[in-house]
Parts: sequence; C-alpha cells; structure tokens
Amino acid sequence: MAIEVTSGAVVYRRTDKGIEYLLLESQNKGHFWGFPKGHVEGDETLKQTAEREIREETQLVLPIDTSFHVYTEYDLPNGNRKQMTLYTAELTQKEDIKLQAEEIKNSGWFDYATARQRLTYDNLKELLDQVNAHLTK
Repeated sequence: MAIEVTSGAVVYRRTDKGIEYLLLESQNKGHFWGFPKGHVEGDETLKQTAEREIREETQLVLPIDTSFHVYTEYDLPNGNRKQMTLYTAELTQKEDIKLQAEEIKNSGWFDYATARQRLTYDNLKELLDQVNAHLTK
C-alpha cells in the first residue's frame, strides 16, 4: 500500500457577517466540494505544498499559518492510504480568484454552516469543525 501525502489550507476571510470559508468544486468525477489542496511534489514541505496548491488552484498568494493545522488519513479506493494536512490561510484584502480550469469547476465563499453542508466528505466537515472552533475561540 502506497502512502499519498497531501497538503493544503482552509482559506477564510473575515466579513461584517462573520468568517467565510473558500470551497472549491473539483472537475473530476463526482464534482466534490473541498479545500485547496494537493500532493506533495519532490522535496516540498507541507507548507510549500499548501502555498503552491492555493496559488495553482485560485491564483491567490496567501501566507500559511503553520501555528495551527488539522490532519486526517484514510484509505482510497485504489488501495492507497492518503495523509492530509490542512493549515489555515486568511485572505485579508479583496482579490479576484482565477480558477485552474483543468482541475477546478467552481468556487464560493460560505459561512460556516453553509460550508459544512456543502462539503462532500464527512472527514472534511470534521476538519472544518476543528478550524472553525480554533478561529472563533
């Protein structure tokens, strides 16, 4: 069994209405909603992977907060095991998102409850719960 190591970030912004989370809808089968993330390439650190994936998928260049992260691992249908680390990254100024057309179909900013409902997988909902608790404490 191979291990697939991935990293990314829960991108958020603070608005007058509260925190909003950026979700991306993938182009692959299932069109699942999730966070900017992807496989570690070469000798990248998890932080470098998160920065690159956000930039590739959205064209945003954001600082990664490494003081807090969430982690999950799970088995894939192909028999591999995926290890996923997500940091947080705050968008502090208005910037346009330009989606990576080959991989990302759609994006949106959602409040916590709507983001949780929109996320496709339960493990991502649990990670969002942890991030939201951290950001709102």
